Amino acid sequence: MLVDAFVKGASPKHHVEVVSVHDYKINPCIGCNSCFVREDHKCCQKDDMQIVYEKMANAEMLVIASPVYFYGLSAQLKAVIDRFHNPIRDTFHIHKMALLLVGAASLPELFDSILTQYELCLKFFKLEDMGRVLVRGAKDKGDVKNGDALKLAQELGQRI
Repeated sequence: MLVDAFVKGASPKHHVEVVSVHDYKINPCIGCNSCFVREDHKCCQKDDMQIVYEKMANAEMLVIASPVYFYGLSAQLKAVIDRFHNPIRDTFHIHKMALLLVGAASLPELFDSILTQYELCLKFFKLEDMGRVLVRGAKDKGDVKNGDALKLAQELGQRI
């Protein structure tokens, strides 16, 4: 719902493609570094990550959206992020990033570990932070409707 609200705000001015990582078979990075020595930088693993690389090569902005399970990103999304330990990332034209997170707990520090990783990625890749929508206390499906999270996500989409 949060992603849909963002898309609703952004799509009048931008082409937006939602890539749901659970729709792809992505293996975790095995740290072999073979992608650094291959001429085409292809990973030795035969999975759907090549499709994601192709989508990223055409993107100007990346919006990370994830449920938060036990203070971290979803395992599927983390596997994709780890697979960017590949020199092919240097060919991407992404200059901006935003973050959408939903977690069940209401703890003030719920997103701290993710925000640290996000900040490090912004700094490392010299990306502009376009904004964040962080939703606490959304335990059950539809809880994100409570409060102003959907409005904030749509407004974030409109601002980019």
